[in-house]
Amino acid sequence: MFKIIKFSDKLEELISQNAQLEKLTTGYVWSEGPIWDESTKSLYYTDFSQNEIYRWTEKDGVKVHRKNSASACGLAFDKENRILCAESITRSVTRIEKDGSITTVASHYNGKRLNSPNDIIVKSDGTIYFTDPHSKDTGNIKELDVNGVYKLSKAGDLTLLAQLNRPNGLAFSPDEKKLYVDDTNLQLIQVYDIKYDGTLENSRLFAKIDTSFGHGAADGLKLDCLGNVYVTGPGGISIFSPEGELLGLLKTPEIAANLCFGSDDMQTLYITAQSSVYRIHTEVKGLKNSSQAG
Repeated sequence: MFKIIKFSDKLEELISQNAQLEKLTTGYVWSEGPIWDESTKSLYYTDFSQNEIYRWTEKDGVKVHRKNSASACGLAFDKENRILCAESITRSVTRIEKDGSITTVASHYNGKRLNSPNDIIVKSDGTIYFTDPHSKDTGNIKELDVNGVYKLSKAGDLTLLAQLNRPNGLAFSPDEKKLYVDDTNLQLIQVYDIKYDGTLENSRLFAKIDTSFGHGAADGLKLDCLGNVYVTGPGGISIFSPEGELLGLLKTPEIAANLCFGSDDMQTLYITAQSSVYRIHTEVKGLKNSSQAG
């Protein structure tokens, strides 16, 4: 059952207490990685268990966009509006070209295979950031000693930026001066300052996720235009102020995996949650975690 739990009156500026959760589509094993395409008014998302990427529109509903997706999890748009995929099976970051062909953009660090790229975002200058936790689900032997956060430059240079226990969702602040990364195993959100060269400094704890809220673990992460942080995890979606104050919880009927803002006014929150995809109207505009924003 859906429920809005308020811990601060500030929540009402973001989500109306009367807001309704709408189920758009269902029938998945584990829906993930939603991104909104403003140019076509489309929502793209993955089901890595079913090895497919889907496209949903208000007019046409759901269509398969890519079969045999190499169990892609997170998605993002690059500067040319091509979809980037964090693939589990190939342990790489790939790009879907306009003709449908697949190009690998990152697969190794210091000569060793990546673990299992999970989530991915693109800075307004075209730089790609992604998380690379190790996943036993891939059945592969781990070659790297770290579970890292990486930066892929426009020239194709891969840089290890940070190490976490199990890095997962990540997002920029509205001014792109901070990077937020959540840790699935430790149930927390870490925040970093982004230096002029795109590397990170001043790592610090932003917030801990309350595991008493229910099932789930820190996973997808997005921000609105005011800098509030939305993270899927125990019980649904926890919402934090820019200062790290817990404002509320959107308690979802299924375990929420990931989320994104979209629609014409960027005031719709799309949520991938286990077997279904949902949406809810917000009172504040969201940010896009891709270079479309900028």
